[in-house]
Amino acid sequence: MVCLGNICRSPLAEGLLRSKLDPAQYEVDSTGTGHWHIGNPPDPRSVAVAKKNGLDISNLRGRQFSHQDFINFDHIYVMDSSNLENVLNLAQNQEEKKKVSMILDTLFPGEKVDVPDPYHGLDDGFNRVYDMLEQSCEIIANTLK
Repeated sequence: MVCLGNICRSPLAEGLLRSKLDPAQYEVDSTGTGHWHIGNPPDPRSVAVAKKNGLDISNLRGRQFSHQDFINFDHIYVMDSSNLENVLNLAQNQEEKKKVSMILDTLFPGEKVDVPDPYHGLDDGFNRVYDMLEQSCEIIANTLK
């Protein structure tokens, strides 16, 4: 799960997908394309919306996307077209590029719909983002199983 800073959208997506998959069979992680929040916990508003929905993401810490993620993971879901471009620019071959998709393509195939970044918006934006990601992660989990 990849967003810009790894404190709002991607930690929510990580927590959601983890809650839907067997941890003995699947590894789920999140990261950001930017470096600003390396080592930081998720935004308190993300933590709050997750907690309200029965998830605890407070222990997650921000990290930056690296080429190693192409090696470590079979699927890389990005939150928006800017992050899609950033991640694809790090891919070294077609096989790596095929691992990358926009997370909302699960709901809107081929439409390249962005998950809006709630960081500078109102708290309600975090609820809307949670709902979008919950639907997408449900589809992803069912597909992986």
